[in-house]
Amino acid sequence: MENPSPNDIGNRDLVFCGDAQEVMSNFPSNSVDCIVTSPPYYGQRTYGAYKEIGDEDSPEEYVRRLKDTFDECNRVLKEEGTLWLNMGDKYIKKELQGMPWRTAIELKKDGWILRSDIIWHKPNAMPSSVKSRPTTDHEYIFLFAKSKDYYYDTDSIREEHVTFTEDSKMRGGRSHFGEKDGTPEEGKYGGSDNLHDGRWDQAFHPEGRNRRTVWEIPLSKFPDAHFAVFPEELVKLCLLAGCPKDGVVLDPFIGSGTTGVVARKLGRKFVGIDSNEEYCKMTKERVGNQIPLGIEN
Repeated sequence: MENPSPNDIGNRDLVFCGDAQEVMSNFPSNSVDCIVTSPPYYGQRTYGAYKEIGDEDSPEEYVRRLKDTFDECNRVLKEEGTLWLNMGDKYIKKELQGMPWRTAIELKKDGWILRSDIIWHKPNAMPSSVKSRPTTDHEYIFLFAKSKDYYYDTDSIREEHVTFTEDSKMRGGRSHFGEKDGTPEEGKYGGSDNLHDGRWDQAFHPEGRNRRTVWEIPLSKFPDAHFAVFPEELVKLCLLAGCPKDGVVLDPFIGSGTTGVVARKLGRKFVGIDSNEEYCKMTKERVGNQIPLGIEN
């Protein structure tokens, strides 16, 4: 079995099979623009791969292996690049382990700059029979930067202004929008001459408000996968904001290939890695058979 050449990164879409840390050790430094990934959960399931992450003897060993893998990610990421890391948590003997934050803190110690924690709210989360705590319906997405001067396209992921919708909680209704003296002299916008002259265009961006840190995105299904997969909408937001239009995105735990699917739809090149050969094949089938893959069919 022979993987594609790392020298092709940026020239074509690529899928590599093997341990992410080992595979990336052959990649050129500063070769990808953005990383979007969701590592296997600790102790959740085994995927049948050699030395797979998630099958460690302890949470501490799991976090250490992730840290080592993201050390290599840091090397191959460009200076202005970002890492979008999705992680779920784990209960062991009825105690929440705090895996996402354990990992985030270790990455901070290694020099990654933590710019935001995002809550991925799953409205169709699996029901639970638990009676001693709330049912979990969220996961974390951490936005890390390699340097303080990093690429981030705010306008590409703006959302609708709630103020102009039926969901607005503004007191007194919305009949005063755009009218001179339409806001009170005291309060959130007190003393703003532009607002009191009816200059609402300067207070509200015409393309929408800045994206908030709670993203409500349903779980997705893919027929060939026996588990819920990375939602395309979630990956889309990360790529639009974090990867230039001519950039290359890396997913070191590509699984069923969603990052590759979205990257191709958005016109970005992608590099995927997975230790499970079946998932490498799955990515190839979902994205396109022209992708070079180090597996004989």
